[in-house]
Amino acid sequence: MPAYSPHAVAEHAVALILALNRRLHRAYNRTREGDFTLHGLTGFDLHGKTVGVVGTGQIGAAFARIMAGFGCQLLAYDPYPNPELLALGARYMPLPELLREARIISLHCPLTEHTRHLVNAQSLAQLQPGAMLINTGRGALVDTPALIDALKSGQLGYLGLDVYEEEAQLFFEDRSDLPLQDDVLARLLTFPNVIITAHQAFLTREALDAIAATTLDNINRWAAGNPQNLVMG
Repeated sequence: MPAYSPHAVAEHAVALILALNRRLHRAYNRTREGDFTLHGLTGFDLHGKTVGVVGTGQIGAAFARIMAGFGCQLLAYDPYPNPELLALGARYMPLPELLREARIISLHCPLTEHTRHLVNAQSLAQLQPGAMLINTGRGALVDTPALIDALKSGQLGYLGLDVYEEEAQLFFEDRSDLPLQDDVLARLLTFPNVIITAHQAFLTREALDAIAATTLDNINRWAAGNPQNLVMG
């Protein structure tokens, strides 16, 4: 399926950043229980912070535009620089350099043999201590056990995931009455500085309308003998 709503995914990545930074998940749970204290809820201003965008296609570009609106400094990594990001003032650089400089890193690249476990123990060691990592791309872009080690050491200060490498066995099912058999995911869920959503970044009314329209258009083009978006085996 071609990109149907880059804004939906980009906005979800920003939502994860805001929720993690301002501890909205913790504040929500506290106030529901009658606890109105502020201890442990201190965040930081996004304005002026350095944000690294890994993958600058349609979704990465939409994300970059939003973060530029917050007054963030943009760094970017992609084999094919996007002129739109250059116009926003983004600086393209090698991934190791981006990881060292960015306070927040957001992944928006496809999963290929070259990007599988792009974020691993070696790359996590290059982060600024306490950096934030967001992944709304593909679960296998990151080595999940390495994320756990980085969270335990404090090297990774915040983690927001909408995708998970083993999500096919879990997501889109109600398992609330069942024991969680995935020990890696279970460990991730114990960290107070981690937010995981179940691959819902695409889920907006506009995106669903676009999916339906694209599907119907593809069917009509195929029936007319002019198929689009062919997958070659």
